[in-house]
Amino acid sequence: MIPSTEYQQRRQKFMKAIGKGVAIFRSAPQAVMHNDVEYVYRQDSDFYYLTGFNESEAVAIFAPNHKEHQFILFVEPKNLAKEIWTGYRVGVEAAKEVYHADIVYPINELDEKLSEYLVTGDRIYYHLGRDSHFNEKIIYHWQKLVSSYPRRGSGPVALEDSNFVLHPLRLIKSEAEIGMLRKATEISVKAHQKAREMAQPGRYEYEIQAEIEHTFRMLGGDGMAYPSIVASGENACILHYIDNNRAMEAGDLLLIDAGCSYGYYNGDITRTFPVDGNFTPPQKDIYQLVLSAQLQAIDLVKLGNTYNQYHDKAVEVIVEGLKELKLLKGDSKEIIEGKKYEPFYMHRTGHWLGLDVHDAGSYKQDSEKWTTFQPGHVLTVEPGIYISPYIKPVEGQPEISDYWKGIGVRIEDDVLVTESGNEVLTIGVEK
Repeated sequence: MIPSTEYQQRRQKFMKAIGKGVAIFRSAPQAVMHNDVEYVYRQDSDFYYLTGFNESEAVAIFAPNHKEHQFILFVEPKNLAKEIWTGYRVGVEAAKEVYHADIVYPINELDEKLSEYLVTGDRIYYHLGRDSHFNEKIIYHWQKLVSSYPRRGSGPVALEDSNFVLHPLRLIKSEAEIGMLRKATEISVKAHQKAREMAQPGRYEYEIQAEIEHTFRMLGGDGMAYPSIVASGENACILHYIDNNRAMEAGDLLLIDAGCSYGYYNGDITRTFPVDGNFTPPQKDIYQLVLSAQLQAIDLVKLGNTYNQYHDKAVEVIVEGLKELKLLKGDSKEIIEGKKYEPFYMHRTGHWLGLDVHDAGSYKQDSEKWTTFQPGHVLTVEPGIYISPYIKPVEGQPEISDYWKGIGVRIEDDVLVTESGNEVLTIGVEK
C-alpha cells in the first residue's frame, strides 16, 4: 500500500506548487443503485491522492500560508446508530491521527470555518466538478471575499482550476505507485490467462466475464477497474461492448478488454484470440497487422520520445498493412492526413494509466508541443482494427468485401517508461 509518508510528501509538493493560494477538494458523493441501496464507495482520485481518505461527505483544504493549519479536513463525525447500517467511519478525533491533518472539523462546520482559511490565500484552487451545489458554495465564498477585498487589502482575487497544478504531479508515478500498478497488472494478467483457458465454442461471454472478475477478487483485487468487455464475433467491432450475453461459436474471435483495480490503481489489458484455437485467413491477416503495429509502437515508448510518436507509428503501420490487403488505396500520407483509415481505426493508441484508468495528465504542453516521456510515466499501447458489418469506407476508398466483415482485433498492454527504455507490465498474457 501507499505509506502515509508519501501522502505527506504529495501534500508538501502540492502546497509548494500553489504558493500563496488555497486549494479545496471535495470527496466523491455516495452513488445510489436502488432508491436507498448504495454502490460500493469509490473516492475521488484527486482527493484520495492527497489524503488517502476513503469516505464520502468530506472536504480537504490546503492553506500553506495559514499560521497554524496547512492541511485541514472536514469529515462526518461518529454516529454509531447510523454506522450499524452503513459501516464504521473514522470520525473527527481519529482522522487527525490517522490522516495527519493539522486539524479536523465536523463537516457541518464547513460554512462557518471556510472563509478563515480562504482569506489566507491570494487565489482559490478548485475544480468546478459535477457537484453543482458545492460549486455554488465555493463561488459564493469567493465572491464574498472579493467584495470585501478593498476593506482588507488581502484575500483571494482569482479562482483557478486545481487540475492544472495537481495533475502534473500525478503523472509521474512514484516507486510505491509503480508497486501498486505491478500488483494490479499481475492480477489482471492471471485473470486473462484464466479466461483464455476457459473460452470455447458454446460458452457465453458472461461466463468468461464471471471467471475474470472472480479471479480479480480471489487474488486480492478490489474488483474490476472498468466494466469488462468480452466481445465475440462481430461484437468485437463495438469499442465499449459490455452486454456480454452472446454464445461463442467456432470460427469466432474473442476480444477481452478487462483490468483489475488494486488499492485504487488499475490494470488495463486487451487480448483477441480465436475461440476454437484457429484463425481463419482473414482473421490472421488482421491480427498480424495489429500485432505488428502494437510492437512497433511499444518500441517508441521510451525516454525522450513524445506522446504522439507511438500513435503515429501505429497509424502508419496499419495504413500500410490495410493497403497491402486492398482495404485502403492511395498515397499513405494523404490517407493519414485525411483520416481515411478511421472507419477501421477510430481511437488513439493509448492513454495514461494510474489511479484512474484514463489517468490524469496532459498529452500536450501547448497546441504544438506533445508531452515528452519521462521515467515513471505509465500508459497503455492499444492499436486495433475493426471491420464492422456496417462499415462505410471514406469516399474514394474501396468497398469492403464480406470476406473481412465482422472482424475486430485490439491488443493492449500497460507500459512503464524507464531510464533504459520501457517495461511491459502485462507481458505475461500471450500474444
